[in-house]
Amino acid sequence: MITGKLFFQKHPFAAMPGVRELDAALWPDHEPMMAIDTHQALLSAVQMNVIELHTWNATVRNIGRPDRLVFDLDPGEGVDLPMLKDGGRLVRALLDELGLTSWIKTSGGKGLHIVVPIARRWSAEQVKAFSKDVVEHLARVVPSHFVAKSGPSRRVGRIFVDYLRNGEGQTTVSAFSVRARPGLGVSMTIGWDELDRLDAPSPWHVGNARDHLSLRGPDPWQDYWQSRQSLTGPAKKLAASADENRPGRR
Repeated sequence: MITGKLFFQKHPFAAMPGVRELDAALWPDHEPMMAIDTHQALLSAVQMNVIELHTWNATVRNIGRPDRLVFDLDPGEGVDLPMLKDGGRLVRALLDELGLTSWIKTSGGKGLHIVVPIARRWSAEQVKAFSKDVVEHLARVVPSHFVAKSGPSRRVGRIFVDYLRNGEGQTTVSAFSVRARPGLGVSMTIGWDELDRLDAPSPWHVGNARDHLSLRGPDPWQDYWQSRQSLTGPAKKLAASADENRPGRR
């Protein structure tokens, strides 16, 4: 599901076979959203010069309850590739400690996306609050690597882990989407074991992404779709850990 505004005089979606206009009531006071969920619809988007595809954290079936949360690792000036990879491993380690299994993909740009599938039990506000707590914990415990506030000056030599992607209506570039930037990078799903072998933040682009997908083995995200994790236990563990690490406590 993507959001977008198309500038046609009449019936904009009629010009895009396969693309469905969704019920405007799903997101009141906004332009109607559209769904690109078939091969024909994807080709229609290409025909209209669509390059990037971004998706919500929720589906039409239960738009108020996200089924994933996303941590966007956005490296600041001076962060090299080894530090970025270390940052990804540290985020994974914290999530593992909280009892959450995570998957990773390149962003198609300079960062990494770490994705956690969850059960559809919590509102976007609750999911965003939890992800903010995770990021603030990272910034507090490993300040040499992470910062919890955005802004280029704040993250010089450090990584801003963007939790704002988890707010209502926020989107993240879809896996396998091309990025509309120099080099036409592609956001690519990878396995955690592949992170060590990356020789660039975004080694895949329109020129080699298809070959890579043809030659790689099993899908590193094949178990993602069967995973629906709870945030209740992880939230309690995170709160307890934050309390233990408060200044003045031993």
